[in-house]
Amino acid sequence: MKKANKTTEGRHATSQLFNFAPESYLERTSRPISAIAFLLPFIVFYELGTFCINTDVLNRSQIRVVAFVWLQNLLESLGFGGKLAWVAPPLAVVVILMALQITSGKRWHFWFGDILPMAVECILLAVPLIVLTLFLSSSSGSPGHVSGWDDGSLGGKRASPPACASVDRGSVLPPADEAGAGPSSRSRLANVVTGIGAGIYEELVFRLILICLLMLLFQDALRLGHNGSIALSVAISAALFSAHHHIDFFSGQPNAIDPFDFTRFAFRTIAGVYFSALFAIRGFGITAGTHASYNIIAVSITARFFP
Repeated sequence: MKKANKTTEGRHATSQLFNFAPESYLERTSRPISAIAFLLPFIVFYELGTFCINTDVLNRSQIRVVAFVWLQNLLESLGFGGKLAWVAPPLAVVVILMALQITSGKRWHFWFGDILPMAVECILLAVPLIVLTLFLSSSSGSPGHVSGWDDGSLGGKRASPPACASVDRGSVLPPADEAGAGPSSRSRLANVVTGIGAGIYEELVFRLILICLLMLLFQDALRLGHNGSIALSVAISAALFSAHHHIDFFSGQPNAIDPFDFTRFAFRTIAGVYFSALFAIRGFGITAGTHASYNIIAVSITARFFP
């Protein structure tokens, strides 16, 4: 009996790299139930914001998070109606996290006092990518042409090419508007809303779903070592995360809005590795929160310094 318990205690979660001390901050906030509680306000804000923001701001650019649209199309192909398919992606986030919480065997307790420290942690974890973005922008000699890692994560076409990597296409910084001026307050709000959506749904697809599936393949099916399975899953997830900005996976056609550029591809791959490693260490909630925080900070920086 003691041997069995020891084996159970030493077992890693499917995608988690470390087992933290029980009931510590790191252990509590890496639980799937904590991710649900922490991300629920972001999910609600994205859903309400999508409906409430002036429709000409959203519809003019056909702003949609690609990962969100993928989930919609999948559900519609399974027979769900249009309205239900729109509501189903946020429900999918909750359902998947609930399933992971059940299978993880971790405690269901969530302490609301952890929310503020989690938010601060997400902001701090977003800083390295902001610094890297600004460094690449400075090195290129054009602050308006940042090598964004998240371009194209939102579908649709703009009337003119973006002046910089845009949050409303799932990127680092928002574009100049069609008249060549800086983004309006309404478009900045749209960028914040869609940036939060990209933070949640891209992490859902490329980290929560993809890494877990890859871990099941490498660790459970192929019986590779835990750390080796983590490394392979992180590398593949990061490469696919970067590649999907330059090519439509379903049609196989290049993305004409965001043609391949090695610097951008490399930067997005680095960011993909960063978020994948963060997911493996800290779990989905902190990773998605960091992604969303990064987009919000980037929009703010652009509005303040690159109008």
